[in-house]
Amino acid sequence: MSIPPIRADLGLGEGYHSAQVEAAVRLNTNESPYAPPPEWLAAVQDEMATVAWNRYPDRSAWALRKAVADLHGVAPDQVWCANGSNEVLQTLLLAYGGPGRSAAVWEPTYALHRHIAELTSTALVEGRRGADLVLDRDEVKRVIAAGQPTVTFLCSPNNPTGEAVERALVEEVVAAAPGLVVVDEAYGQFAPWSAVELIGEAPLVVTRTYSKTWSLAGLRLGYCVAPAEVVAAMERAALPYHLDAFTQVAGRLALRHVDAMERRVAAIVEERGRLAATLGELPVDVWRSDANFILFRPRARSGDDVWQALLDRSVLVRNCSSWAHLDGCLRVTVGTPQEDDAFLAALTAVLS
Repeated sequence: MSIPPIRADLGLGEGYHSAQVEAAVRLNTNESPYAPPPEWLAAVQDEMATVAWNRYPDRSAWALRKAVADLHGVAPDQVWCANGSNEVLQTLLLAYGGPGRSAAVWEPTYALHRHIAELTSTALVEGRRGADLVLDRDEVKRVIAAGQPTVTFLCSPNNPTGEAVERALVEEVVAAAPGLVVVDEAYGQFAPWSAVELIGEAPLVVTRTYSKTWSLAGLRLGYCVAPAEVVAAMERAALPYHLDAFTQVAGRLALRHVDAMERRVAAIVEERGRLAATLGELPVDVWRSDANFILFRPRARSGDDVWQALLDRSVLVRNCSSWAHLDGCLRVTVGTPQEDDAFLAALTAVLS
């Protein structure tokens, strides 16, 4: 008897995972550089004392869903919460993907869209982004018409390129796609508009995460806003009690600090502009970003060499050089002004 081999389609490419190495300045995983409000932490500590830890959590996470619904002006039965937006995406494909069904993506984009499709035996219908790495309307229409996907993924702002999808294009996709349209807005609060504005009777799902703008990457909480029928299907596909009591309490209490979150977003957006402007003065190609990161490509040295040279100076960014269609590219998270100054100084020294 022996352990059987793992599924051949299981592996997420090693190149996707972020390098977890020591560095004084860590700008590789798109986390918020700011801690959550201390008032939030105090409120969580107080409420934790009242939790009946010997009992299962609320299976529906109803209080959290109601708080998220109030934030977006929708009904609680249009919200579903999970362990990070990745679990939201996985549950969507468990409910609506599978053998005989397909999901559309346009590369390069968020690697988990492809990976979760593979895990759920959902066929991929793949298109390419344009030469400028921005979605091309004709290519989007071609893929949808030819592939007739059950689920169509749009990442807005797109990871790793950074640009938000135009509202008009999202509306065109919703009108043309034969199935669900899923707009992944992990970085949505940094962008000039949100597809949540389009939620209604259309088969549109918008996913969000607490990991970026809410300064709560350690919490692993995500959610979606969708038609109630879709939420009900996701509830059937999810494991029971999948969201623990601590996550429900912490996520609900975070929504009492919208003003503090919005101040953090505004500060990051302003700093993003400064960082992009300074990168524009260096010998690198820079892509426009509506997120909390910037994609760039050194012109005279390979991305691998520059990544290592930055790490040698204790600055860690994301190396995208091996990713399809991103030869030589690196991605830097917008940090504090001090972190960004350290990155720019190191990059300037490396490129000189």
